[in-house]
Amino acid sequence: MTPAGAISTSCSPTFSKIGQRDELSTSPANLGQGYGAEVSSESRREVWKNFPKDFVAGAIMGGVAHTVVAPIERAKLLLQTQESNMVIVAGKQHRYKGMLDCILRVAKEEGIRSLWRGNGSSVMRYYPSLALNFAFKDLYRAMLISGKSDQDALSNIPSNFLAGAAAGCTSLIFVYPLDIAHTRLAADIGRGEVRQFRGLFHFTKTIYCKDGIRGVYRGLPASIHGMIVHRSVYFGGFDTAKDFMLKESQHPPFWKRWLVAQAVTTSAGLISYPLDTVRRRMMMQSGLEKQVFMNTIDCWRKIYQLEGVSSFYRGAVSNMFRGTGAAFILVLYDELKHLINGWSVFGAIEGD
Repeated sequence: MTPAGAISTSCSPTFSKIGQRDELSTSPANLGQGYGAEVSSESRREVWKNFPKDFVAGAIMGGVAHTVVAPIERAKLLLQTQESNMVIVAGKQHRYKGMLDCILRVAKEEGIRSLWRGNGSSVMRYYPSLALNFAFKDLYRAMLISGKSDQDALSNIPSNFLAGAAAGCTSLIFVYPLDIAHTRLAADIGRGEVRQFRGLFHFTKTIYCKDGIRGVYRGLPASIHGMIVHRSVYFGGFDTAKDFMLKESQHPPFWKRWLVAQAVTTSAGLISYPLDTVRRRMMMQSGLEKQVFMNTIDCWRKIYQLEGVSSFYRGAVSNMFRGTGAAFILVLYDELKHLINGWSVFGAIEGD
């Protein structure tokens, strides 16, 4: 009969340590379970240790990129919500024909600065939203693939998509009031006293006084539906593609990751765009005396019956241009995180 010490010596160093800690568990199966438990425990500790760094990396990449594409974002929202915009429905303003027509008319009629209307609330939303998205995505992903091999790209696919969807929904709950404020301010047409809202605080006060807390969370169910689809493809698609690229190189070239990010961002935007249109339309009902849509399903039905399928994709081209910034952020976050982790390793070596 082979002694326990002999089994421990013949195994790898990791198994040897486990065997020394628990001499009663000398079978290969027990050793494997002990190793898996150790990996899982160490992985979870590493996840929580990295969470603040992931949060900072996501936050740094937020505001500047979003501000650059703010005019396109406003054009997209005006096109997307114009059939529910009371100023346009009442005939006080002509409908916009497309992204270029929208940007030029807004600049002419409301001034150049108005192209950035709602950007303040957008950046206030975007910083915590992006930071929470990236941080929770990495947290959920690490928890879901805990104990698995990082090189097992195929088996990690469901975890990647589920982590992206869960991260999107988690962050949405925190920042939704800013999200609806951004939509309503960007869709507010006119100058001076003609405008419905004078800014973020005026919007929040007005809607809260009329509808209460329900008003600043109007359209949340529809938004969750859209977030599940968009973030699962956006984050899950990129992480899955990166898993396959890591088989070739530990740090894939920037241009290759950007091409993948652009493809993923465009796909996520187009697939989830009808859901985004429905959620924006539901947001436009906050503060209205008479609701146009009773619920999310009624919104889908009425848009389809009264406006046609094309209305679900109104503003989609603008969204594709705007998506370039989102793709760039994916890669920059990945690059920044790589640098932060590199500095951490260097600091640990220096400390030793």
